Amino acid sequence: MEYRFIVTGGGTSGHINPAITIADTLKRKYAERGDTCKIIFTGRSEGLEGDLVPKAGYEFRNIDAKPFPMRPGPRMAKAVRALRRGEKQCFEIIKEFEPDAVIGTGGYVCPPLLLSAEKIGVPVIIHEANAFPGRANKLVARRAALVLTGFSGQEEVFKGAKKIVCTGNPIRDIMFGNTYEGAREKLGIPLDQKMVFAMGGSLGSKTINDFIVRTAALPEFHDVRFVLSSGKQQTGSLSEGGVLPENLTVMEYVDNTNDYLMGADVCITRSGAVTCAETAALPACSVMVPYPYAAHDHQTYNAKAFADVGGAVLMSDADVCEGKLTPVLRELLDDTEKRLHMRKMAATLATPRCSDVIFEEIDKVVRK
Repeated sequence: MEYRFIVTGGGTSGHINPAITIADTLKRKYAERGDTCKIIFTGRSEGLEGDLVPKAGYEFRNIDAKPFPMRPGPRMAKAVRALRRGEKQCFEIIKEFEPDAVIGTGGYVCPPLLLSAEKIGVPVIIHEANAFPGRANKLVARRAALVLTGFSGQEEVFKGAKKIVCTGNPIRDIMFGNTYEGAREKLGIPLDQKMVFAMGGSLGSKTINDFIVRTAALPEFHDVRFVLSSGKQQTGSLSEGGVLPENLTVMEYVDNTNDYLMGADVCITRSGAVTCAETAALPACSVMVPYPYAAHDHQTYNAKAFADVGGAVLMSDADVCEGKLTPVLRELLDDTEKRLHMRKMAATLATPRCSDVIFEEIDKVVRK
């Protein structure tokens, strides 16, 4: 039997990577059962999804969509017009492709597809990664056939949905079964050299970027190799203060984050839902610096779950700016036992069956 899905999610890797992971899982699981599965994606070509989705091997359809501002005004009117255009485009895509269901993982590119599917009776499935759902998912979840959540206790938020299941957050299979030694070999970095990997998400973090550039230049860190995934919005400003330190490698975006997260002695990251899930699955030794402007401060709650079990160091954005991370980082680099313990405790928060449960629940919807 053949199953068909249209998947959407965009803006940041926190929406796109789960969407790709769900698509990969569906294709693999249906193939194991002897069925076929065809999947296409919708989103914005100029968005990060326009780059990552084709790289993952999926057909990508560009649609109109704009983020909705918090207050009425000219931008709101433009967003509404874009939504209407996007719905018409998605209606034509649905009519042509005839999906069994559409799946959204969040971001402003989701409503055009999911709302158009709702209007013509195609089952809508949503995955919400965060403890506090985003506006796009809340908007389209009122009549969803299925809502999958990364955190429990969201029944009230999605009370209009037909079914709500807490699955955890899906991550790529390559995040499981890694070793420190194997990652180092892939990266070509000697085992006896200390390495720090830092990333502030797909868009980048000025706080983390500035800290890494500043710290790599300090004499007490000259023995450490620093690797920074700077993000598309931040890369251009990194070298404005002069030449970057020789022990620092800067990349705009890192595709093989599994190798860097696992191969690093210490990772410095934000604490979005997907990053946290990957940290647990590998597992990595991390300092988590929550994005201070996240809705409902949900990144702090994510990081606290790790810190409470000893699986990560939690440090505020303000404390990093004030230099409080510098001695903590040096202490971690010098304490092998502590780093190993943090990895062990982070692993206790992993959800290795997440993708299997997601497949099982989606399959129930399309086989009704």
